[in-house]
Amino acid sequence: MSARPQLSSGPGQRADAGALSAAALDQIFREARTFNAFTHAPVSDETLTRAYELAALGPTGFNAQPARFVFVRTPEAKALLAPALSSGNRDKTLAAPVNLIVAWDTRFHDHLPQLFPAYDARSFFEKSPEHIPSAGISNATLQAAYFFIAARSLGLDVGPMSGFKADVLDAVFFPDGRYRSLFVANLGYGDRASLKARLPRLTADQTLSFR
Repeated sequence: MSARPQLSSGPGQRADAGALSAAALDQIFREARTFNAFTHAPVSDETLTRAYELAALGPTGFNAQPARFVFVRTPEAKALLAPALSSGNRDKTLAAPVNLIVAWDTRFHDHLPQLFPAYDARSFFEKSPEHIPSAGISNATLQAAYFFIAARSLGLDVGPMSGFKADVLDAVFFPDGRYRSLFVANLGYGDRASLKARLPRLTADQTLSFR
């Protein structure tokens, strides 16, 4: 891969002007971890709503915002979720304070007259429905990532997973077929004593190219 460019700035101007503080970057990225175990501290509706409101500001194609978020935390709702979970994920998920189901709306384009009034994007998807799944899934996946970062920024910890049976989950939580699940994630305040060493990441030299 090509060499990384050096940051430069004008006279009296820092190259990183406007960057978040080191402490904020630690919280969101460098010290943040994927948690499998959480404390018993409750997570408020207000905190979850604030995380969504931050995540909703992230960009999506046509401003479509196809992601839908279901927070599962009552014993009754967890009992409905349990059969859809893989055996390796079931116990840790049921023990977490909040389980999040991220789904995508197969009729997300119905909202486009409100969300993207500058262009008749709804009719584009109505005339070319083969584009609906790729647009819905890719943009809802973006929104899931935004939500995880927003949750971390508010002090929550996250444990996303794909180890579940989507058809079983959807039959219970989305029986009319409009919404389709993409991810399950556990939310709460992580038990750092449960953490193992961080797995390695690819370096910038392995993954970046500047042309």
